[in-house]
Amino acid sequence: MTHEGEGEQPQRPDETMQLKLPAGFRADETMQLRVSDLVIPEAPEIPEGETKPVRHRGRKAPRPSLRTRLSRLAQALGPRFAPLIARLAPVVIFLTPYVRKMRPQYPRPGRTDWRRWIPSWRQWLGGALASVGFSGLFLVVAYAATDIPSNLNSYATQQDNVYFWSDGTPMARTGWVQRQAMPLKDIPTDVRWAVLAAENESFYSDPGISMKGIARALYRTVGEGDTEGGSTITQQYVKNVYLTQNQTVSRKFTEAMISLKLDNKMSKDKILEGYLNTSWFGRGTYGLQRASQAYYGKDVSQLNASEGAFLASLLKGAGLYDPTISKANHARAVARWSWILDRMVKIGKLSPAERAKYKTFPEPLKQSKTYDTGKQSDYLVELATQYAKKTGHISDKDFDLGGYQIYTTFDRNRETELTDAVTKARKAAQKDDPANAKAAHYGASSVASDGRILAVYGGPDHRTQGFNESNATTVPAGSAFEPFVYAAALEHGVTKTRGQPPTPVTPQTLYDGDDGVPVTTPEGPYWDRSGKKVSAHNDGKKSYGQISLRQALAQSVNTPFMQLGMDTGLSTVRATAEKAGLLSSSFGAQVPALSLGNATPSALRMASAYGTFDAGGIHTEPYSVRRITRNGAAVVLERPKPNRAMSRTTADEVTDALTDSFGLAHPTAARAAGAEVAGKTGTTQDDTAAWYVGTAKSVSTAVVVYRIDLGKSLEPLPLKGISGTPVTDVPYGIWSRAMTSLG
Repeated sequence: MTHEGEGEQPQRPDETMQLKLPAGFRADETMQLRVSDLVIPEAPEIPEGETKPVRHRGRKAPRPSLRTRLSRLAQALGPRFAPLIARLAPVVIFLTPYVRKMRPQYPRPGRTDWRRWIPSWRQWLGGALASVGFSGLFLVVAYAATDIPSNLNSYATQQDNVYFWSDGTPMARTGWVQRQAMPLKDIPTDVRWAVLAAENESFYSDPGISMKGIARALYRTVGEGDTEGGSTITQQYVKNVYLTQNQTVSRKFTEAMISLKLDNKMSKDKILEGYLNTSWFGRGTYGLQRASQAYYGKDVSQLNASEGAFLASLLKGAGLYDPTISKANHARAVARWSWILDRMVKIGKLSPAERAKYKTFPEPLKQSKTYDTGKQSDYLVELATQYAKKTGHISDKDFDLGGYQIYTTFDRNRETELTDAVTKARKAAQKDDPANAKAAHYGASSVASDGRILAVYGGPDHRTQGFNESNATTVPAGSAFEPFVYAAALEHGVTKTRGQPPTPVTPQTLYDGDDGVPVTTPEGPYWDRSGKKVSAHNDGKKSYGQISLRQALAQSVNTPFMQLGMDTGLSTVRATAEKAGLLSSSFGAQVPALSLGNATPSALRMASAYGTFDAGGIHTEPYSVRRITRNGAAVVLERPKPNRAMSRTTADEVTDALTDSFGLAHPTAARAAGAEVAGKTGTTQDDTAAWYVGTAKSVSTAVVVYRIDLGKSLEPLPLKGISGTPVTDVPYGIWSRAMTSLG
């Protein structure tokens, strides 16, 4: 009890405060609270008239022990889980204190600055162990849930591709119709180990997967957005026969799981045999047997270690290591081949003495024998294949898997007639002038006015001459180019005074047809770089005086067209020719000679461009495939769309002049044709090429004869009478025999 103005005396440490319990308790039961050593602060004074707020606090029930809680859990879950919980209870009780210590407290007490937020070593250790545990559990579940597929995918069942004539009858087949699965015992041991040295030297000891390789592939795929291999042979075999070729994390994981199971269920020799029979080696081949035939023309059983090492290098990418494709490929193939042989020595599968025998790179065959039969159809297949892949967006690998039906635009009868006509001319040249005929080349193509390629003559034999003469851009067009100059002038007019608008041109417009007329510009004569005036010349240096443009084209008078090209504008002439169908890559220097055909178009492109005149000025890019299916399902093709290259009036005027040209040169054939025929010869001033291009019944055919000694140079040689007398006699003969209506 204190008096007014006096404070309470602090309690001594040994003094206690006793709280009386309710009357229901026994008198000797008390709750003692020991007063701490700290001084109890004085309570704030309460002003008069106010009362001290009362705070009601209830007692919190004591938390049951861990053992009690586990017992309650066992009762709640029922007798089914009670034994399990009973067994785990001691473990849980033992670990609980340690787990509580690992429970994160942030910010951590006793730490300063950024260290307050860093987990302790116990937490790090616990997290690592938990990650390992969960990862292991996940892998066990994934392994158990993954089944080996029962069906092989299309990569293990390659088919052939079938090509059809325009009438729907089969033309050719490519690829290997039957897969030859070679038993491992028939594949030489050195060849097997060449593959293992290149791809997976630890094959016979690994579990079917390479963790290092998988980690590297995942890092490349996820971390850098790129894709990379790093697979064992087992994984590659699984990818070949069960999965797709997509480089994704999910595919890689599935591949690893199947590989582990397959390694436990299938012998290593069986896996290696399957891998060697299903891997892609390029040139349309899957499996070592087909690769051996394609690259060396013999069975795999006849290969040596050196040849096997080269074939093993192709597994890294046939498009990069086929030495016949480019010099860069050849260098890569040689380096890889040498590395594989050295690797075989290192792993003890090839003795140094044997390695010393293989100093020279085993050059493979330059041509795959996939479809080389020696017939003209080989050139047709090559042309159609290129077009199908490009417009159907088909990769080389998918196309080599086969199963495609390619319906071409090639007309069987026209192809036969064109081939027979060229063959007859070639044999005649070889008989009359065998020395000069050795270097003679004949390119020919027939194209419909709607763009369909109906026939081509590519060469004497695809096995000995791989390039297609009908599609070669080797020699100038010469005077066969003049219709494009005429069309450009009719379409756009001419400008003879700089800065003035173009003056219209008609077929009756007169130009100087004399030989040796100097070429002029609005400013005066045109001088070449040597300081000489440029002038044009006619065949035989014949002069014609003032002559109309239609008559000049009909009679193939050159001089008016060189000047006409200058007046129209060489860029305009070139643009007109390109719109009609010639490729920009075939044009050379933009000089006055452009109007006399210094461009080097192919026979196929010349036929297509002349077809534009016949189609009323509408040009459609030439195409060789009209439809593609794969196992009955249609493949989407990007078909060329017609485009207007010039007005119908201009196209008709050019066709009329070409009709006059054909009638003047071949009156008997013109009368016998029974239909309008338009055509023109083409000669060059240096006598290196002779052309004939003409149209009948909406089909344009171009024929070119030239001489090149491919063993020495790509420079055209003088014809020396090979093309006949007159110089265009042989090209016209081939053209007329190919156009059956002309006899």
